[in-house]
Amino acid sequence: IARALLNDPQALLADEPTGNLDPEVAEEILKLFIDINRGGMAVLMATHNHDFLTKYPARVLKCQNGELLEITSPTYKA
Repeated sequence: IARALLNDPQALLADEPTGNLDPEVAEEILKLFIDINRGGMAVLMATHNHDFLTKYPARVLKCQNGELLEITSPTYKA
């Protein structure tokens, strides 16, 4: 993550950034992404963890078999 942020990009792309992490570390990673996003940077994260989507609501794009199936927006900002 630090290397990705080094050049101050406009967006952070994260593919399964919490995969194989223990729950406490995964939680800290998500909180870090929220702080980064609140600082003005777009954060795009791919995940299979549906618990993250309920605990940290955000705009969600659901893809399956190469097709965009659904776009949802949060009812409140995380």
